[in-house]
Amino acid sequence: MHNFLPVAYFENRFLPFADAKLSIATHALHYGTGAFGGLRGIPDPQNPRQILLFRLDRHCRRLSTSAKLLNYDLPADKIQAVITDFVKKNQPATSFYIRPFVYTSDLGISPRLHNVEKDFFVYGLELGDYLSPDGVTCRFSSWYRQEDRSLPLRGKISGAYITSSLAKTEAVESGFDEAILMNTQGKVSEASGMNVFVVRNGQLITPGYEQDILEGITRDSILTLARDLGIPTVERPVDKSELLVADELFLSGTAARITPVRKLEIYDLPTERPITNQLRETLSAITENRDPKYQDWIYSIPLD
Repeated sequence: MHNFLPVAYFENRFLPFADAKLSIATHALHYGTGAFGGLRGIPDPQNPRQILLFRLDRHCRRLSTSAKLLNYDLPADKIQAVITDFVKKNQPATSFYIRPFVYTSDLGISPRLHNVEKDFFVYGLELGDYLSPDGVTCRFSSWYRQEDRSLPLRGKISGAYITSSLAKTEAVESGFDEAILMNTQGKVSEASGMNVFVVRNGQLITPGYEQDILEGITRDSILTLARDLGIPTVERPVDKSELLVADELFLSGTAARITPVRKLEIYDLPTERPITNQLRETLSAITENRDPKYQDWIYSIPLD
């Protein structure tokens, strides 16, 4: 059962979440012509009358870029202003997740992006751990990640998540927590809604953008932190077998944060995870605004 925040932004106004409703004829519902973002917020541990959002500017820019792929001009500064007001109106008292969504809002049956109305809404829900922080089990999915030549993977396009949904359900119903998808070239791409990181011989490795991954904001943050901590990093194609013999393996994303993988297929992975733990502790300190070096990643919203 989800605990949704009481106020939503819908059709250019704030209203009770329960009153934000779409028609069954909404264009995006039929054709996946939407795009979404997702970001976390927490009450400031040092000041409960202040909310901290992680990398709000990057999330707003990415959603604006996704909207552009849908032929919709939605400036990042407008998204940021709406999210700021959204937080102030909801005054959340615990860890929460914000879901902004852009979509073709017309009522119609013709698949297209031209001559169709678009809109933007925001809602949120309370959210703790999305995956177990103690580690998850994974399998390789029988479904492949889409290619950028057939779907614009530089955006978080809602229609693309049918593949993620198929892979996630296949994993769970076959006894695993999560799925790892390969791309059509046979290389590791990403999990159902997370990026993949491998540690081997003290080096942090992750598939590059050319491997049909989503440009994850948590992924970008981890690479920056690793370099600042002196951990060698490389972005390159990753083979399936590299994951099976990894010293450490973890998933990253806004919802998942940094989640270690403890078992992949029939292979148990090491329980000692020094690099994963170091990155997770550093990222946690940053999100709680305890690391002055990365204060520009934190957007503070005072509650009046």
